[in-house]
Amino acid sequence: MGSLHKTTFVLLMFCLAALGSADYLKYKDPKQPLGVRIKDLLGRMTLAEKIGQMTQIERENATAEAMSKYFIGSVLSGGGSVPSPQASAAAWQSMVNEMQKGALSTRLGIPMIYGIDAVHGHNNVYKATIFPHNVGLGATRDPMLIKRIGEATALEVRATGIPYAFAPCIAVCRDPRWGRCYESYSEDPKVVQSMTTLISGLQGDVPAGSEGRPYVGGSKKVAACAKHYVGDGGTFMGINENDTIIDAHGLMTIHMPAYYNSIIRGVSTVMTSYSSWNGKKMHANHFLVTDFLKNKLKFRGFVISDWQGIDRITSPPGVNYSYSVEAGVGAGIDMIMVPFAYTEFIDDLTYQVKNNIIPMSRIDDAVYRILRVKFTMGLFESPYADPSLVGELGKQEHRDLAREAVRKSLVLLKNGKSASAPLLPLPKKAGKILVAGSHADDLGNQCGGWTITWQGQTGNDKTAGTTILSAIKSIVDPSTEVVFSENPDSAAVDSGKYDYAIVVVGEPPYAETFGDNLNLTIPAPGPSVIQSVCKSVRCVVVLISGRPLVVEPYIGAMDAFVAAWLPGSEGQGVTDVLFGDYGFSGKLARTWFKSVDQLPMNVGDKHYDPLFPFGFGLTTEANK
Repeated sequence: MGSLHKTTFVLLMFCLAALGSADYLKYKDPKQPLGVRIKDLLGRMTLAEKIGQMTQIERENATAEAMSKYFIGSVLSGGGSVPSPQASAAAWQSMVNEMQKGALSTRLGIPMIYGIDAVHGHNNVYKATIFPHNVGLGATRDPMLIKRIGEATALEVRATGIPYAFAPCIAVCRDPRWGRCYESYSEDPKVVQSMTTLISGLQGDVPAGSEGRPYVGGSKKVAACAKHYVGDGGTFMGINENDTIIDAHGLMTIHMPAYYNSIIRGVSTVMTSYSSWNGKKMHANHFLVTDFLKNKLKFRGFVISDWQGIDRITSPPGVNYSYSVEAGVGAGIDMIMVPFAYTEFIDDLTYQVKNNIIPMSRIDDAVYRILRVKFTMGLFESPYADPSLVGELGKQEHRDLAREAVRKSLVLLKNGKSASAPLLPLPKKAGKILVAGSHADDLGNQCGGWTITWQGQTGNDKTAGTTILSAIKSIVDPSTEVVFSENPDSAAVDSGKYDYAIVVVGEPPYAETFGDNLNLTIPAPGPSVIQSVCKSVRCVVVLISGRPLVVEPYIGAMDAFVAAWLPGSEGQGVTDVLFGDYGFSGKLARTWFKSVDQLPMNVGDKHYDPLFPFGFGLTTEANK
């Protein structure tokens, strides 16, 4: 071979080798260490690609074209935002896959992460299992039950092709006037801490030695989100999104402890709160988001804003949007939930980085954290939905688990006009029984807010489940006559010759600010139903509510009183204990006040004078 040919050959080999190495991308190699993959990918990204990763948009805007044009890193469903009414799991998967195709068609092929509020089961999705809201789960005092609920919820969320759930809410609700109180496990930080087991259920158990690092254990688990950081349950008078006025010691001992546990459990993300701490908006609080959460607590996942959260840094919201971008991203928020006006966000943030208003180091921190979570959860290897999981949605084992959670969450507050004459458990065999009240035969009321739609809805046609009335009919002896009357008049009750009555009343569904309530009375006609029924028939009152309500005026008329909270889709859990197949075991995780004038009143307060104290709950034995 002549020297010229030799040179050509060497050059050719060199070119081929160069081509080969150009094809080898370290970030696409799962054998490479996590840090190597992240740094390799980050080093290849343009500013537009980085800012795209920081942007989370609403499902309805997430066309494949928008995903690829703006390098969008994340998509979400707001409450009730679905591909179509009563969409199947397969329809959800197909929608998510289409968006993912758009994300993967970009130059670097970074997968997007789809998030949804699965706060008591996969609650936006038709026929999903609806578990009790957190206010009820706190009453179970059963962290392992809560972990199992996390495992079941993860499977149902993955059944729809979604890998990220905005849960758990680890708020410590200190005032039941707050419209989100039912999203809180307890007024006691220790109870809330114990319930962070939900994170291990959703994500899987962190491997020994990796505590504190974001962890998602494969394609049947989902990334979790501890929210809302921090102090959302302590606002003045329970006003949603308001100001939590408390010293640093109070913030750290009441509202912060569950975040320590969440980080140890490897929570992938933390969502900032709309609320303020002593007048400073959490979405703009550099000290708490960056100095404390990221630097002191060593949180390594990503911090996400709430829905249009940066807009609300100003009052009115959005009045100085460029300032909101600067303050929110500057505070340390990594992924910004900008459901609709995302191009404005991208333009403003791009301008601010190019003009050194926000340093590139802040952008790189955000993107590094987002990529860490995406790599850790295996999105690069398995970006698409798993069609074999569609059968997990609403499956019987999950409904059985929800039913178990219902019966363990019920708190028996009164049983008999005297202790020697208990009413419960009720006999299944009776001549004639009355079932009354607005909540006895209403699945929507039973499930509460954040069910199918954001605010929830009344009625039995919104999703699948069992109402308390139908559970009663199925459990009593076939010879027992069950008469249902939503609002019976006194004469009908008097003449009915009933053996006993079950009165089921409570709050209508609500979410967030719409649930803020300064009087906390049982909505009409609940009180009059209690009085007209209980004055002439032995009665058990079952209260369906997101918090304690004013019951002192009626408690004397009741023979038995059960706090059932917001039990969800499996009404048989209520009848399991009413009729003695299982005993009552729930304990109040919230103080039950006598009157709203006492609020806020929490266990440990100097002037603690409750109707029923924190931790109270009568027990019954199961029928043998």
